[in-house]
Amino acid sequence: MKKLLVIGIGAGNPDYITLQAVKALNRVDVFFIMDKGQSKDKLIDLRRELCERHITDPHYRFVEASSPERERGDVDYRTSVDALNLAKQRTFERLINEELADDQCGGFLVWGDPALYDSTIRILQAILVSGTCAFEFEVIPGITSVQALAAQHKVALNQIGRSVEITTGRRLAAGQVSDADSLVVMLDAQDAYQHVEDRQTEIYWGAYLGTPDEILISGKLEEVAQQIERVRKAARQANGWIMDTYLLRKP
Repeated sequence: MKKLLVIGIGAGNPDYITLQAVKALNRVDVFFIMDKGQSKDKLIDLRRELCERHITDPHYRFVEASSPERERGDVDYRTSVDALNLAKQRTFERLINEELADDQCGGFLVWGDPALYDSTIRILQAILVSGTCAFEFEVIPGITSVQALAAQHKVALNQIGRSVEITTGRRLAAGQVSDADSLVVMLDAQDAYQHVEDRQTEIYWGAYLGTPDEILISGKLEEVAQQIERVRKAARQANGWIMDTYLLRKP
């Protein structure tokens, strides 16, 4: 029976990887890498660096495939995401069927933790339901950008006895109302923090967390929001991509 490991590899720092994940890396024969274009080659390089650092018996190999793109523009978001995941499912099916022998172990290296804003688990479950591939799989948790953000800013995510909510920039920009004292925002492509009415709200923002390109900014929105927007735009232009997360805390 084919075996698949969905391995959370942390937010970018090679030292963020857990001992369980290191053991999992050493079980893998074939790593499946989804190539998202030349601008994100650095992400592939970081995955290779992790393997070179932590795998003791280099019998493994990498298999790369082009990652499908989500349709953007004037389209329904959920419909476009469903179409994207279906396209990824077809790619995963091909890789598993063509590149992995029945007695081998394949690995998917997932940034952060596979359970938080990542579709790899859903896609593998959909493949099993479809019956196009037969395999067993395990999930190895990882350190998320949320944890890395709090650690780098030296703050606790929650206030004493209070709640924390994790949401997306899309929902925040659409006017999401939250009762949480601490709101963590991920996948923000549109500077949604600018839509927060109370400008006394504190923001702890971080980009490229755990990597040599890491950027950290914190303060009240009225004081740092414009700076974050400028820095974020410049970083995206310089690198061709950006991965950032931030914590909003009510005053």
